[in-house]
Amino acid sequence: MFATSCSSWFVPDSPLFHEPNNRLSVGLAILFASAAVCMAVQLYRRAAALDAERQFRTLSEAIPQIVWIAGPDGLTNYINQRWYEMTGTDPGKGLGTDWMEVVHPDDREACRMKWLECLHSGKTFEIEYRLRDGAKGFRWYLDRAVPLRDASGTILQWFGTCTDIHDQMLNQQSLQEQIRQHTAALVDANARLENEMRERALVQQELNRQSESMLAELRKRSNRATMLAKMAEMLQCCSDISDIFSVLVGMAPKIFPELSGAVLLLNPSRDLLEVAACWTDCPLPANSFGVQDCWALRTGHLHYVLAGDDTARCKHVIPSNRSYVCLPLVSQGESIGVLYFQMIAPGEIPESLTLMVNMFAKQVGLSIANLRLREALRDQSIRDPLTGLFNRRYLEQTLEHEIRRATRSGQSLGVLMLDLDHFKKFNDKHGHDAGDAVLRETAAFLSQSVRAEDAVCRYGGEEFVIILPAASLEASHSRAEDIRLKLRDLAVLHQGQRLGPITASLGVASLPAHGATRELLLEAADAALYRAKREGRDRVALADPAPAVQGARANKNAQPVHG
Repeated sequence: MFATSCSSWFVPDSPLFHEPNNRLSVGLAILFASAAVCMAVQLYRRAAALDAERQFRTLSEAIPQIVWIAGPDGLTNYINQRWYEMTGTDPGKGLGTDWMEVVHPDDREACRMKWLECLHSGKTFEIEYRLRDGAKGFRWYLDRAVPLRDASGTILQWFGTCTDIHDQMLNQQSLQEQIRQHTAALVDANARLENEMRERALVQQELNRQSESMLAELRKRSNRATMLAKMAEMLQCCSDISDIFSVLVGMAPKIFPELSGAVLLLNPSRDLLEVAACWTDCPLPANSFGVQDCWALRTGHLHYVLAGDDTARCKHVIPSNRSYVCLPLVSQGESIGVLYFQMIAPGEIPESLTLMVNMFAKQVGLSIANLRLREALRDQSIRDPLTGLFNRRYLEQTLEHEIRRATRSGQSLGVLMLDLDHFKKFNDKHGHDAGDAVLRETAAFLSQSVRAEDAVCRYGGEEFVIILPAASLEASHSRAEDIRLKLRDLAVLHQGQRLGPITASLGVASLPAHGATRELLLEAADAALYRAKREGRDRVALADPAPAVQGARANKNAQPVHG
């Protein structure tokens, strides 16, 4: 009975459980006997289906998310107890279309339209919206439902879950606010720069009437300001720190032709200043210095030393008859290094030049801060916080990209899906902290076991996916075996105790043998992983051809294997 369809085992009244008998009776006795047999079979199937439904509902109550079921007409006919605990609604509320009543009024129409669209198209329903919680406030949830179909493709019902994503949404809103504030600060700095340029243009017009020498000076200042604005525009387009240094080295000699200079940045441990970039043959006695060797870093503001003055001379400066100035580079209120300028010829640094140097340093610091913020936001969006590996979102994007590239070039592509054996039992025995330690160490091991062009992603729970560009099925299988064997020797220490041994089962699929889309490749690798689990774990299984993969996944849904 359960082999008819894995998607309808919890539907007691599904057409799949009824087979009408249309045979003509040839006699009253045969008719009565056939009717009795048919009724007995139907009663047996109904009892089995009801028992399966009770099992499903019992399991759904153990899930921390809201679980719901709707008929093909879109009306909800089941919601687990988690709904009532999280929304604070009365028992029975939420069935039919009542669930819309606890959706935030601002989200209700969009949610309704999305649900109607999916009912019409049969596509997966996925939307983020706010639900009223027990405290009568609202929390953000991710609602996702998939249609369950019979063998002919007819939708029997919808199975969905609601996951609380309130904290993630608050974090995202906080990060967006930070971006807005930093963008506003950048706009304000550019506005101040434009005002400064306009003021200087007015001053230049006035001084033009006074002397030719002053006219030349003002032209020089205007040129500096223009190039500084151009540099600011280029810095906004930099994608990494090397781009910023490239812009500095190229623009600084043009903006300040009478000065040589260098950028010194604090190392990650913040105990050394390291030379990051130099221009115009800036003389430096070494490539790194102590944090106390620069007075600008000590005092937190501009430090100007006249030629021949040995008072408070910085140790990163070679003694000479040239004046110099140091300015701390500040990013998000924190010192990150020093900007150092020295006169090429003997003499003092004019006050006007010092002002431009100060603006130059502020622009550089602001650009570095903006770059680091963008990098942090991007890293948070594609990294798993526990293991530091790429997350599922990055996996899907990267796998799509690699499939297209491999298809264009006619190359193969390997996909490994790895699952730690008996991880649930391990967690129950040693605790979640120990489980997290195992996940982190496994992630570090996998990252060290692949090539630079490979991508290791956390797929969910204790499952990992490795993308192997240009790897054949044989090479992928060999890599999987190597990972499996070496993982058994992985030593994980937690609170002074050695955890293990750690074993894993792996499924291997490749392009084009097992599909030409992300979904088919992941399904093939997942089916192979399931077969490795079923055949005893701690082994590698190759994916079957596409029809066999589908059959394996059907068996997986009928007979689940955990851990």
